[in-house]
Amino acid sequence: MPNKKINRPRNTANIEFVERKSVFIGFSTFVENEEQALEIIKQKKKQYADATHNVYAYVIGDSIARYSDDNEPQGTAGMPVLNSIRMSGISDVLVVVTRYFGGILLGAGGLVRAYSTAASMALDAGGIKIFESYNTYNVRLSYSDYGKFSTELQSIDAIIDDTIFEDEVSIKFAIKEDASDTFIKRITEIFAGKVLINFIESRIDTK
Repeated sequence: MPNKKINRPRNTANIEFVERKSVFIGFSTFVENEEQALEIIKQKKKQYADATHNVYAYVIGDSIARYSDDNEPQGTAGMPVLNSIRMSGISDVLVVVTRYFGGILLGAGGLVRAYSTAASMALDAGGIKIFESYNTYNVRLSYSDYGKFSTELQSIDAIIDDTIFEDEVSIKFAIKEDASDTFIKRITEIFAGKVLINFIESRIDTK
């Protein structure tokens, strides 16, 4: 089965552009949950309390997607921001677009384009960090086996969480989920079953 990949924001980003005298400020950031998203939205509304609108949208995981037009005409602000997130393929992200009205009406089409542009610019500025599904393991082995085992870990680009040198060597490591079965089978063959790998947990991580 292919390894699950999740695109998340690499960095928090802020952008600004002017459309027919209206100033649009785009902000994007990673959020772990809905509570965090709502708290950041609250902070942004306080920061830009004098703004005409503070429009937002966020996507968390595969099941949570919310947006607000913040009193812009329905469908012209929050939904375009949400669509920009979906088109980017990024998840676990919040985008807030703040507007200072410049006195010239943009019309429905103009609003959609402006909010879409602000959201896309903020997402592009933040970049993408790819996360994948990993399995975490622990193994205890002799010093004589340590070098050979380390070479095998390097060959599959494993993440080494911790290595403890005592009477034996204890290694906590993570490998991509779709490589796990093949790796364990290879280790069993190389070490003739004397090295036992213990599963700890599954997680989402990035190399």
